Amino acid sequence: MGKLHDRMKMDLELKNLSKKTIDCYLARMRDFVEHYDRSPESMGDEEIRNYLYYLIKEKKVSQSVINQSYSALKFFYETTLQRPWNGLKIPRIKQRKRLPVVLTRQEVESIFSATRNLKHRAILMAIYSGGLRVSEAAQLKLADIDSKRMVIRLRQGKGNKDRYTLLAKRTLEILRTYWKVHRPVDWLFPGRVPGKPINVTSIQKTFQKAVRQAGIKKRATVHTLRHSFATHLLELGTDLYYIQRLLGHTSANTTAVYFHVTGKDFARLVSPIDIWEGPEEPPL
Repeated sequence: MGKLHDRMKMDLELKNLSKKTIDCYLARMRDFVEHYDRSPESMGDEEIRNYLYYLIKEKKVSQSVINQSYSALKFFYETTLQRPWNGLKIPRIKQRKRLPVVLTRQEVESIFSATRNLKHRAILMAIYSGGLRVSEAAQLKLADIDSKRMVIRLRQGKGNKDRYTLLAKRTLEILRTYWKVHRPVDWLFPGRVPGKPINVTSIQKTFQKAVRQAGIKKRATVHTLRHSFATHLLELGTDLYYIQRLLGHTSANTTAVYFHVTGKDFARLVSPIDIWEGPEEPPL
């Protein structure tokens, strides 16, 4: 893309989007240009429509890649080239709404027990007890742990937003034990490269290993700890408003999904068929 690449990158940075989002949008645009091997300035609605259709029907990429491609193309043509975007002619794919996988409190405890490495256990406990994203946990610094107010400060999370979340007593205890052993200086969880934080992939591998050792069969990822945190808070009676703030969700609709996965009060509910007065069932 050459100069257009630089212009788009500048526009994305002026929008103050995260580095992760900028890199993603630029990568999706490169894929689009390489597919046609033409300058994007010479293309329009038909090429965009056909490319998105190709991603869906032929490449069968994930829904997230399709949405990323759509957003990147829309940004490039609408902002960088300042062309009108025809939303009717280029419709966004309808998102499938799937309920998140949630672990029970006993399963979460079994994961902690299966994690023998002190540093790794401290990371996983911090993620669950504060509802952290894995990238947020990796970027934690010593100064982010406020033991006086019992909160964790999360700097520049998703959407470049700062927020505070809970610092549990158990988490603080294991973090203090971890600090006495490893003595981190700046990053709370430093990586192998001096001066750099732990790699997100390392945390993901640690979690998957713990899940296998705990004998859990659910399709859980590190992000499942965040889902479990929100669901367990809801089951304990925490108001959805506070859960939304702790998770850093912009919309309450995003947080409301946990109403569908919580087991709160289900045991007290009675199916209507059990209160009907009908004829006695014939023997099987």
